[in-house]
Amino acid sequence: MNTFVNVIVRFRWIIAVMIPLITLMFATQLKHLEFEGSYRIWFGEESPILKEYDDFRAVFGNDDAVLIMFKDDNGILNPKALHVIDRITQKLWETKYIARVDSLTNYQYIHADPEFLDDVVVEDFIEDIDALSAADLQKKAALIKNEEMVMGHLLSEDMKTTMIVARMTPKAGDDPEVSKKLEAAVNAIVETEHESGYRFYLGGGPILNMSFISLGEHDAATFTPLVLLISMLLLWIIFKRPSAVLLSISVVVFTFLIVLAVQVLLGYRMNNFTANMPVFVVAIGIADAMHLFWIYMIGRKKGMENIQAIHYSLHKNFLPVLLTSVTTAVGFASLGISAVIPIKTLGIATANAALLAFVLTILFVPAVLAILNLNITPTSHKESKEQHKLARRYSRFIMQHDRRIIVMSSLFFLVIGSGLIFVKVDSNTVRYFDEHVPFRETVDFVQENLTGPMSYEIIVDSQVKDGIKEPKFMQTVEQFYDAFDAAYPAMRHISSLSDVVEKFNEVLNGSKSIPNDKNLIAQYLLLYSLSLPQGMEINDKMDVDERLLRLSAAMDVVDTSLDLEMISWIESWWAATPYSAKVNGQTVMFAHMQHDVTATLINSILLAISAVSIMMLFIFRNIRMVPLFIIPNILPIVLVVGVMGWLGLTIDIGVAISGAIIIGVAVDDTIHFLVKYREARRRGEDFEASLTYVMQYAGSAIIFTTLVLSSAFMIFVLSDFLPNVNFGIVTAIALVIAVLVDLLMLPAILSRYDGGKKSLLT
Repeated sequence: MNTFVNVIVRFRWIIAVMIPLITLMFATQLKHLEFEGSYRIWFGEESPILKEYDDFRAVFGNDDAVLIMFKDDNGILNPKALHVIDRITQKLWETKYIARVDSLTNYQYIHADPEFLDDVVVEDFIEDIDALSAADLQKKAALIKNEEMVMGHLLSEDMKTTMIVARMTPKAGDDPEVSKKLEAAVNAIVETEHESGYRFYLGGGPILNMSFISLGEHDAATFTPLVLLISMLLLWIIFKRPSAVLLSISVVVFTFLIVLAVQVLLGYRMNNFTANMPVFVVAIGIADAMHLFWIYMIGRKKGMENIQAIHYSLHKNFLPVLLTSVTTAVGFASLGISAVIPIKTLGIATANAALLAFVLTILFVPAVLAILNLNITPTSHKESKEQHKLARRYSRFIMQHDRRIIVMSSLFFLVIGSGLIFVKVDSNTVRYFDEHVPFRETVDFVQENLTGPMSYEIIVDSQVKDGIKEPKFMQTVEQFYDAFDAAYPAMRHISSLSDVVEKFNEVLNGSKSIPNDKNLIAQYLLLYSLSLPQGMEINDKMDVDERLLRLSAAMDVVDTSLDLEMISWIESWWAATPYSAKVNGQTVMFAHMQHDVTATLINSILLAISAVSIMMLFIFRNIRMVPLFIIPNILPIVLVVGVMGWLGLTIDIGVAISGAIIIGVAVDDTIHFLVKYREARRRGEDFEASLTYVMQYAGSAIIFTTLVLSSAFMIFVLSDFLPNVNFGIVTAIALVIAVLVDLLMLPAILSRYDGGKKSLLT
């Protein structure tokens, strides 16, 4: 160690200059930094969920769309509202990347020819708005009430809210640039209707994608400078020295700039989770620098010379800082097993950042300290004695109340932790956004005023070519409608080609039902198809062999557990018939992601605990110390998640990543505590003196680093991306609990377990 420190001191100017220069060189790549918000980033290219969705789109086209909704309290069927609908519809048809537009005005209304009642006419429901009198509009209102394909879909039951649906061209939603262009185009269209006085609500895939991107960009641009500012303020309060502030901040800035640049060089784009990496790096990197500077200050206050104090600090800190960096890296790296790609990317990148921060800390901080040679006045004998007295009081308090601390802590954790049995997982993407985010406002508006804002695409297999035309099959589809509606009120509207067949039969035969003649069904579908204008074909409702039929169901926003229940019910219902069905669509994709979220939480925690335990066993070579690492760091997670269970809060993707991170970060305090404790015991100190030594050399640093870490993570409560909010709250609270456990429960256990004159842990 002496040789290592001497090398740093000897080449201090080279180190102090080269590290910033290397950082600047890497930072030039950040001009290529981009954000991505496509749904595809959440799934690996080999994901079976993504493959099933791609197969669905290959057959039926893109289910993604841009949605425009507005409300007229006087009713939509008035000239003003209809003109707005018609203009927007026409402009959307002319918009690039839009394949089809459906609205109230161009709805293909099926009815009998007034002059030739045996003829069926399929035409736009509203053609010449200006030619419609008040009586004509009333008649139109009466007619549309009976159109099941419109009511609860394009028009609300109270006829005051309408929706315009612009279907996108195949694969248009895969490119973030397309989402950006479409959002801009749609905003420009609705802006031209500003004088109408209506408030327009925008939804659909491109709006969702851009919401992810805009929130990610906002969080990255806001939280990184904010956490730096808060950290600088706390460092100033703690050390009251500009050098301590600048040194600590420099290390973390160098670290996250280099890691971000490497991400860019590797071809990664930022997303809502990796955008938080600078905040994580600031939190974990400052802790290393703080410990190093803290012991350096103690050495100088003892009267040591500058170089001697640097040697002293690195001797005291190298092992614990190395261990804490590795355990933090392990905590983040355990997220690398997640099937949720943004989580996996975040985990691996931040794990590398934790190790890089260690390297930069032990090189840059001592090198700059060797150059600065700070002027620090040694502590007076009185001040030193007072600090020692406070540490000894703490030690005696622990020894006197050790049994009571253990019993009360255990009972408290047992009661609160039992809330784990009530915990639920929810990965509904709509609930990722705060209620005042425009996309979330749109979803809430649609659900409250019109229909279900989510969708299931149910692909029913008739098992034979041309099977969808079989009367028995079509009649089974109608039975499914009724059964699904009766079983789950969350299903607000459902449609398919069976509705067209019913409508034709009603117009021609006066019976709103599926006819028993296969040829007649085929004629209805052919006639309907030939009557449709270009661009509104029915090939997105069935496959080319006419074996598969697509049913589109509009669903309310529900917990993903209920989504999975309904998906299972649908597929089981069809399995009990001669046919089969598969539920697809983006809503379903994210519902299935719940399994990945749960697996991330459980597997990452287990992996982090196992890796840390093995590492500690290898380093300390004493199996008795392993429980002392695990207990203080698993209890905070149990407590926080238990509270969530008692309060009925659900675990989302943000909480799922917090478990392993809490272990990786919180164990740092435990390591500093136990390294100092074992060091004192090995010198022959009794328990009281050893605990006093821990508090003098690590206690204050543990408290201060926790203060910085929890403050950094609490910044996420300002985010509009709710997984970030939940992550920040859970992690910050757990870290505070962890330090309380480290300073109360851990020493109490040591007092009972290792309080004799001779330590069992050395």
